[in-house]
Order: sequence, then structure tokens, then C-alpha cells
Amino acid sequence: MKLNIAYPTTGLQKAIEIEDEKKLAYLYDKRMSQEISGDMLGEEFKGYTFRITGGNDKQGFTMKQGVLVDHRVRLLLKGGTCYRPRRTGERKRKSVRGCIVSHDISALALVVVKKGESEIPGLTDSQKPRRLGPKRANNIRKLFALSKDDDVRKFVVRREVKTKKEGTTKTRAPKIQRLVTPVTVQRKRHLKAVKAAKLAKSKSEAAAYAKMLANRKEEAVQSRKASKVASRLSRTSGN
Repeated sequence: MKLNIAYPTTGLQKAIEIEDEKKLAYLYDKRMSQEISGDMLGEEFKGYTFRITGGNDKQGFTMKQGVLVDHRVRLLLKGGTCYRPRRTGERKRKSVRGCIVSHDISALALVVVKKGESEIPGLTDSQKPRRLGPKRANNIRKLFALSKDDDVRKFVVRREVKTKKEGTTKTRAPKIQRLVTPVTVQRKRHLKAVKAAKLAKSKSEAAAYAKMLANRKEEAVQSRKASKVASRLSRTSGN
């Protein structure tokens, strides 16, 4: 079985092959999202704690969280993992592997939750810089431990891009999302004012319409009274 181990702190990954059945027997009947001890996998993983995040079997079918079996099943899926619908409301029956590890699994994905005593070459002994930094303003603040008063635009991770001219490079930075600037505050204030003006206009128009209906109703009542009086007078004059 192949183990694909990832360490988010350094951004590195490493694949190792384990053929010892005694070590693999410890992984059997474990579920996805379950934490396992690295002591049973070898001396180099002593003190480490891993979390199972997924895997696939020998035919390439991936494990799906929530399917509590250790074999392959066919499910009617409408989205989520293992299936991406192409049209709205589309569903499809797909073969997926259960979330329980068995001997049919050929590759298992693990994430280091707790680092052990010794370093693992190619996984914890070096750093891989991120090619792209965070794009959202709050994520940039979280990465650099900034306060709300700090200018986020000064801390955007820029990357170098080669140009057509030899020996020259330029830098590019992502457009910061959800950045609160004076323009956005002014735009929000303007939209709020427009909304309030529309509400006031609709209220005034509703009041004017209600007043017009009341006037018409009053005019109709007066006209009916006048017609009754006129008919009464015409009857008395005829007699």
C-alpha cells in the first residue's frame, strides 16, 4: 500500500510504500478523518499522529466520507465529492469506495496532525514557499497577524513573472477580495440612501393613493345622497 503523507506546515508531501502486512493490519478497519499513531508504521514515524483524509482502491475508485462500508458501492449522486454535475438538477449513479480502510486500498492519503521526535527527510526538514498567497483581506490579516488598523495592501504576496525582454521581470499581486476602502464605504452609504429614498417615496405614494381613494369614496357618497334628494324632490313636486 502506498501512503501519501502531507505536512501542511511546510507545504511538502511524501509518498512511501509499505508492504509489511503487520503494519498494514493496523490501518485496516480505520475510517476517514480518524487519527492514527505513527508508531505502528515504523521507527521513523515515532511520536507522529496522522489523520486519514482519503484514498483509492486498485481500480482507482476514491473513498467517500459517510459511506460506512469497506467495499465498493454504487450510489445515486447529485453533487459533492466523487461527482460534479454538469447541469442543474442532474444526478448520476457512480461507483465509490466506502470510508473504511480495507486490503483493497492501494493508496491512502494521510495528514500530519502532530509532529514526532525525529525529522522525516523530504517532509518536515525543509520548507516549500507558497506560490500564491491568500487573496481575501481577512485571510491576509490572519497570515501576518495584522490588526484592523494595518493596511492589508502592503502585505499582499507578490510573485515574479518573466517578461518577453531578457533579464527583466515584473511582479504581480492578486486583487484583494472583501477589502473595505473609503470608496466601498461611500458606495454602501449611497446604496443605503437610495434604498431609504425608495422606501420613503413608496410610502408617500401609498399615502397619496389612499387619500385619493378616500376622496373618491366621499365624492361617491355625496353624489348618491344628492341623487336621492333630487329624486325625492321630483316625486314630491309631481304629486
